[in-house]
Formats: sequence, structure tokens, C-alpha cells
Amino acid sequence: MMFWYGDGINGWGWFAMSVGMVLFWVLLITAAVLLFRSLDHASARPSARQQQGTAEQILGERLARGEIDAQEYRERLSVLRNGEP
Repeated sequence: MMFWYGDGINGWGWFAMSVGMVLFWVLLITAAVLLFRSLDHASARPSARQQQGTAEQILGERLARGEIDAQEYRERLSVLRNGEP
């Protein structure tokens, strides 16, 4: 006697296969999203050159507000650019 369901996948097999496929795609999409986010955050970080420009801008703003005089501005700018006073 031949049973048609003996060699095939029963209802639980189809269910397990469907759940496995959904989990596979969820994990794949999640990994892709996390990868793109990490690459985006890495490119958003300011480089050392950008931070130096920001420090020079702050120094210029302090000179403009009168917090430091021209001599102190030149000294600090020299330290920022060359690393020596």
C-alpha cells in the first residue's frame, strides 16, 4: 500500500520551512541595515582636519568677541597649526 504523505513534507514541515525562510530574510535585511548605518556613522565623524578647522574658527570667534587680543590669537593659531608655540 502506498501512502502519498509518507515521502513528502507534512503540514509541520511546511510551517517550519516557512518560518525558517522568514527568519532568514529578517536576519539578512537586519544585517544589511546595520552595515549601512555603521558605514554612515563612520563617514559622519569629523576628521582631525575638520576638527582643526573648527578649533581655528572658535579661536577666530574669541578674537572677534574681544576675549583674546591679536598677539594671543597668533600664538594660539601657531600652536594649532604647527604644534609648537
